[in-house]
Amino acid sequence: MSRIFWGYLAKDVFRLWRMLLFKYTEKSKKLSLLLFLIIPLSVAAQQSNTLKSKSDTVFTRVSGVIADAVSGQPLPFISIRFNGSDYGVNSDKMGQFTLSAPGSFTHITFSYVGYQSVTKVIKPGQSNKLQIRLHSSQTQLKEVSISSGKNKKYRNKGNPAVELIQQIIDHKPQNRMESSDYLQYDQYERIGLSFFNLSPKFINGRFFSKYKFMLDTTQKINGVKQTSLPVFFSEKLSQNYYRKDPSKSIQILNAQKQINIIKFVDTVGLDIYLNRLYGNNLDIYENNIFIITNQFLSPIANHAPDFYKFFITDTIQTAKGKLIAVSFTPRNKGDLLFEGKLLVTMDGRYAVEGCELNVNKQININFMRSLKIRLDFEQYPGGRYYLSKSDVKADFGITRNKGLGVFGERAVFYSNYKLNQPLAASFYQGKSLQTAANPNQSDTSYWLKHRTDTLNPQQAQIYTHINKLESMPSFKKLTWIASTFTGGYAAWGPVQIGPIGQFFSFNNQEGARFQVGGRTTPDFNKSIYLEGYAGYGTKDKQAKYDLSTYFSLNKTAPYRFPNDYFKISYLYDVDLPGQSFSINNSQAALSSFHTGKTDYWLYNKIFTVAYVKDFENHFSYNLSFRNWNQQAAGTLVYQLNDANSTIVHNLTTSEFDIALRYAPHEQILQGTQQRHTIYSKYPIFNLQINHGFEGVLNGSYSYTNIKANISKRFYFSQLGYSDVTLLGSLITGKVPFPLLNISPANQSIAYDPDAYNKMDYLEFVSDHYVGFNMTQSFNGFFLNKIPLIEHLKWREYLSFKVLYGGLRNENNPLYSKGLYQLPVGSNGGNSTYALGNTPYVETGAGIGNIFKIMRIDVIKRYNYLSHQGISPYGIKLSFSPDF
Repeated sequence: MSRIFWGYLAKDVFRLWRMLLFKYTEKSKKLSLLLFLIIPLSVAAQQSNTLKSKSDTVFTRVSGVIADAVSGQPLPFISIRFNGSDYGVNSDKMGQFTLSAPGSFTHITFSYVGYQSVTKVIKPGQSNKLQIRLHSSQTQLKEVSISSGKNKKYRNKGNPAVELIQQIIDHKPQNRMESSDYLQYDQYERIGLSFFNLSPKFINGRFFSKYKFMLDTTQKINGVKQTSLPVFFSEKLSQNYYRKDPSKSIQILNAQKQINIIKFVDTVGLDIYLNRLYGNNLDIYENNIFIITNQFLSPIANHAPDFYKFFITDTIQTAKGKLIAVSFTPRNKGDLLFEGKLLVTMDGRYAVEGCELNVNKQININFMRSLKIRLDFEQYPGGRYYLSKSDVKADFGITRNKGLGVFGERAVFYSNYKLNQPLAASFYQGKSLQTAANPNQSDTSYWLKHRTDTLNPQQAQIYTHINKLESMPSFKKLTWIASTFTGGYAAWGPVQIGPIGQFFSFNNQEGARFQVGGRTTPDFNKSIYLEGYAGYGTKDKQAKYDLSTYFSLNKTAPYRFPNDYFKISYLYDVDLPGQSFSINNSQAALSSFHTGKTDYWLYNKIFTVAYVKDFENHFSYNLSFRNWNQQAAGTLVYQLNDANSTIVHNLTTSEFDIALRYAPHEQILQGTQQRHTIYSKYPIFNLQINHGFEGVLNGSYSYTNIKANISKRFYFSQLGYSDVTLLGSLITGKVPFPLLNISPANQSIAYDPDAYNKMDYLEFVSDHYVGFNMTQSFNGFFLNKIPLIEHLKWREYLSFKVLYGGLRNENNPLYSKGLYQLPVGSNGGNSTYALGNTPYVETGAGIGNIFKIMRIDVIKRYNYLSHQGISPYGIKLSFSPDF
C-alpha cells in the first residue's frame, strides 16, 4: 500500500515540476500575457465558445451550481473532476464551482460520500454551464481493502492511511480555531423535527382529513421520498466569543423563532435537549464527540487507530492543492464509533477540509435508524481551518426498519470569524449564556435579512401552517388529551388536576390509597400559586393532605426555572422512616412491592415556611423553618430507655434549614413535576445544614446536622461512563434515633441508584458517616463482542457502594440515658442497629437494555449478615427507556 501511495505522490511532484519549468520560460511569460488579453476579446467577438490560446492549446471550462435534488439546498465541497485527468475542484459553500483546464474533455463527474455520483457529457474545448442535482445515496459505506490475490489481515503497522491519520493528530493544535488565544464568530442554527412513515390508513382517515395541509410530500429520508408531518422548527442567531486562557466561552442569543405542535410534551428547554441529541458542539478535533446523548470517539482522536480501520480511497486535485480521501470504519460494529470519510489537505498542514460521519445499524443505540453528520471547513487567512457548516440528520423509531419514525435535522452555519481580537477583560467576566433584549423575532423580513442560509419552500411554509393548526378547536382538544397523559396533569382553566399517576397506590400500612390533587397555573395568578392534595387509605382509614401556597417574586411558577419564591405549607401524611416521603412522591408501580417485612411507619405533621432562590449560573439556596411532629405507627414504637420504658406518642422538632446547591454549566429539561438534569461532565455540589431549637414551638431537642455530597459523571469514551457520589454527614448534640441519620434503604423490587438496595428500612442509624457510591456503565462494550449476544444490544453495569460511620456514646441508648430505645424486630421484622466500625458494603452487577427498556441487577451484601431477616443476595428491576 505504501508503494502505491508514494508512487502517486512522486508522479504528481514530477508533473508539478514540469509545469513550473514550462511556466517560467521566457516564451511562456509572453504566452500568458497574450492569453490574458486575447481570450476575453475572442469570446466576445465570436459565436463559438471554443477556448484556445495563441498556440492552439484547447481549454475546457465548466461552471454552475450543485444542489440537493430533494431540498434544493446548495451542496458545498462536492468533488468535481474531468474524467481521465487529475484536474478537479470542490464546490464552494453556495454550491458554485468553476473548473477550467487545458484539454478536450468530454465528461465531468460530480461525487461526494453520501450522494450518488453523477457524470455529465460536456462540449470539449468550450465553456459549459450546468445545473447539477445530486441524490442521496442509500448504500452504507463499505470497508475498502487492498489485497494481492490473498486476503490480508488489516494492520496499523505500515498502513499509509494510519500514518496520515497520525499526521492529522499531530497537527491538530496547528489547525483548529480553538487553539488561538481569542476567537469570535456568528452562528445561525436551524432545527427541524418531523414524523414520517405515517400509516396510509391514518393519513386518509376521517380523523386526519382536516390536518392534511400540514403534510410535506417532498422530504427525502435515507434516500427515499417520504410523506412527513413537521412538528417542530426552530431558528436562532447567536454571537460566540472564546478566550483560551483562562478558558471562557460566551454565547449571546440575538434572535430566535420557534414553532412546536408537540407542546403536550411539557418540557421547557426542549430545544436544549434537541441540541444535545443532535450535537450541540461538533468538534472533530476533540477526542470525543457528544451526540445522541452519548460520547462517540472521534476518528482523529489521539487513540483512534486502536478502534478504527483506515483506508486511503481517493486523491483529489483542486485549485488549492491535493486532497486525500480517507475512509474509516469501526473495528467492532457495535461500539460507539462512526464510519465515514475524511478529506485531508496535503499542503503540510494535514488539516481536515471536510468529513462525513455515519453509523452502522449494528451500533448499540436504541431507537436510532440512521445518523449522518457532515462537516465542512474553510481555511482562514493565515492557515487555520474553521468550521463553516455542520449538518446532522438522524431518524428514530420504536422498530429498526418500519413503523412511525421521527426525523430530525440540525444545520448550523458559522461565519464572520475573527482571530486574536480580544475584547475588554470585563466582557469575559459575563455569563456564559446571555440573551439580547427582545430576542423573539417573528417578523419574516427580519429573518430574510439576517439568516445566513435560505429555507426551502417546505420549510418556509411551516410557520404559516402551524399557526393555522393551533387556531383549530379540534387540535386544541387533541393537545389537551395528549398533555394530560404525558404531563400527568389535566388542565381545567387556570387549574391543573393531578398528578394522575398518584390517584392510586398500595402499601401495607394504608392498604389501597386514593388521592386527588391539583395546582394553579400562571393563568390564575402570576405571583400566587396554590398546590395541594387529599388522600385516603382504606386500611388505616386516615385522611391525608398537603396544602401549599407560593408567592413568586419573579412571576414564575414554582415548578419552572429559575425559582424565586416564598412558600408556606402544611402536610399531614404517612411515610417510611428515613425515606424522605418517597412513597408519596414517586408512586412508581414497582415501589408498591417490597421484599421482607415493612412495618415501620410514621405519621407526620409538618409546617414549613421557606424561601427558595435560583441563580442563572445554577447556584441556588433554600432557607426554611420547619416544625415537624412525627408519630410512630405500625410496629414502630418510640420508647424511652428509662426504668419504666415510657412510650412517647409524639416527637416534635423545630428546625432552621439551609440548603445550598451548585451545578456549574448545568442544562435542565423541565417537566411538569420536576427538573431533569441533562448529564454532563460537570460535578454537582450539595450542602445542607439543619439546626434544631429546643423550646421553640414545642421543639424537644437542640442539635445541628450537616450533610454534604458531590456527584459527577466521568466519561471513558468507549468504556462508557461512571456516576460517582461522595457523601458525608455529622450531627452535633444529643438526639434520639429518629433524629439521627437513618441510612437510605430500599426494600422495594425496584432498583434505586441513591439507596442501599440490600439494606432494610431503619436498619442503620449514625451520627457521623462518609460514603462512596459508584455505578459504571460500559454501554455494551464487552457484550457487543460476544457472538449471538452482540445482536441483543444488552449493556453491562457494575455498582459499588460503601458506607462507613458510627454512633457516639452520647447518642447510643445503650450508654446514655434520656434516649429512645432502638427498635427490636419481631415476627420476622427488621431491627435497628448503630452503624459500627465495619463499613457497610454492597456491590451489584446488572444487564440493561433488555427489550430496550428493562434492567436487572443482582446485588450482593458483604457484611452485617447476622442481622435479623438478612440475605446476602437480591434481584432488583428497573424500567427506563434510553438511547
